[in-house]
Amino acid sequence: MTQHSTSKPVGLLYTAEERARRDATRWTLVQGLLAPAQFLVFVISLVLVIRYLWTGEGYQAATISIIVKTGFLYVIMITGAIWEKVVFGCYLFAPSFFWEDVFSFVVIALHTAYILALFDQSMTTTGLMIIALLAYAAYVVNAGQFIWKLRRARLDAETRGMGSEVTA
Repeated sequence: MTQHSTSKPVGLLYTAEERARRDATRWTLVQGLLAPAQFLVFVISLVLVIRYLWTGEGYQAATISIIVKTGFLYVIMITGAIWEKVVFGCYLFAPSFFWEDVFSFVVIALHTAYILALFDQSMTTTGLMIIALLAYAAYVVNAGQFIWKLRRARLDAETRGMGSEVTA
């Protein structure tokens, strides 16, 4: 297992080598496409879950949407781990994204708890929807973490005189 250099000035997300690997890998584009797609699925699903909880209608649509959202989450986590390996030399918990990865596991645990409870029928439909809402609240926090890192990456690029065309 090879580790890439992680020596960087304090406060910067990427060394010059990491930034070059980030910009060169197709996994950056994959993440850039999956993240907004997952967010769109999240918004649709959130509306369906709230509709079910509010009216008692649309349980099947809400359930399918949660399963689709969970699928997106698993795909983005796997591809994100590959991206992290390419850029930082480790599949998860690179120092620059350590807390985002930690919280991603909370998000995955809550989504997985929903799926397990759904299939073993251990909860009421309302209980399932509440787990979904907890998972979605955690997802919003985690998405905020990554948006903040995107902003930091842009600020880092501006600090280095690279302009604002950078992606996290």
